Amino acid sequence: MAFGVREMGMRTASAVVLAPLAVFAVWLGGPWILGVMLAACVLLAVEWARMSARMAWKPMFGAVAAALAASVAMAHAADLSFGLVMMVFGACLAGLFARTRGLSAVDAAYGVLYIGWPAVLMIWLRDGTSAVGFYWVTLAFAVTWAADIAAYLVGSAVGGPKLWPRFSPNKTWSGFIGGLVAATLAGVLMTALPDSGAPGPIWSGLLGLAGGLAAMAGDLWESALKRRFGVKDAGALIPGHGGLLDRVDGLMFAIVVIAAGRALGRALGLGA
Repeated sequence: MAFGVREMGMRTASAVVLAPLAVFAVWLGGPWILGVMLAACVLLAVEWARMSARMAWKPMFGAVAAALAASVAMAHAADLSFGLVMMVFGACLAGLFARTRGLSAVDAAYGVLYIGWPAVLMIWLRDGTSAVGFYWVTLAFAVTWAADIAAYLVGSAVGGPKLWPRFSPNKTWSGFIGGLVAATLAGVLMTALPDSGAPGPIWSGLLGLAGGLAAMAGDLWESALKRRFGVKDAGALIPGHGGLLDRVDGLMFAIVVIAAGRALGRALGLGA
């Protein structure tokens, strides 16, 4: 497959603008990360509603956005468990509300859970303003970006058999393997972050591998969802990437796996 020069240029330009803003908000932590997550949840709720209820998207958006905002705010103000309980409760309420408007209760509830899990876990991983929290969130970012960029470059340069042509005809096995290697290396390199309480290069590398696998699974899953709803892109917010959901689909899955890895590492005494 030949390199798409125009597409790569748009991707690069978008990344140059968005990546530093994301990292800066994560570095500040505290209310800044809360504000970013609330804004992201609103934008993602819009895209989810427009995909899942195109003819009557506003009631779907209101139900999903309200549940997401309450979940994230609760996770920030209280703790992870309260945020997760609020998310499940909000998903149930969103489903009931959608049903009263003649919309799919399953799509409304799933939208809250799909977006809410990584949003709530992001707040937990950041852990206020600590250097340890900064490490865990940037680990998820680094692993996802490494997997995404390497998969695109290696897949474009090498080509070969398709990974899952039914839902994502452009992805190849060569890109998949390249992405996993890059994600693992990113996990190892992230241990160089000072005062991070990183769990060591072996565990961090394994987290990179698992996070990279999750990131590519998230990308494929969103492709399947878009196929189900009959849309090419989740939106048109980001040049070269479509919507915000198109950009963070892998990150959403990676955050869940990285959070599970942090919890397991704590239980095993491998990191903060």
